[in-house]
Amino acid sequence: MSPTPQDSSSNNLFLHAAIGFLSLLLLLLLLAVVTRVIFPRIQNERAEKNAQLISDIIQLEVLNGCGVPGIANAYTSVLRKNGFDVVETGNFDHFDVPNTMVISRSGVMTNARRVADALGVDQVHVIREESPDFFLDVTVVIGQDYETLNTD
Repeated sequence: MSPTPQDSSSNNLFLHAAIGFLSLLLLLLLLAVVTRVIFPRIQNERAEKNAQLISDIIQLEVLNGCGVPGIANAYTSVLRKNGFDVVETGNFDHFDVPNTMVISRSGVMTNARRVADALGVDQVHVIREESPDFFLDVTVVIGQDYETLNTD
């Protein structure tokens, strides 16, 4: 049995619709590539030489180093009330940290000291550990002395 002219026209319609859709998709992809070439992504790197470009907002992470469930979230709230931008919370690699530590990731010790002052952490426990892999200013590791920290 041979195809009827009606079957042939519906096949052609489907074929033209598929070609039109794929052509539109190709056009959108080409537009995206051209846009990416003209407007490349801004790399998230610290402005070391132009300190005026660094925001006054200190971005930090809070890690649980004492093993008490929910302690990182509790101090996240405290730090946010004090105007700090907590971008991440989680667990430290172990839970036997005796004293809360404030670690400067960007190398700007003033930022780490401001966080330590807000929590009531002794300056002895403020350390510098710079790394280009971190895009944060400060890491706070809540230790077993969490009950002595400021909660205001």
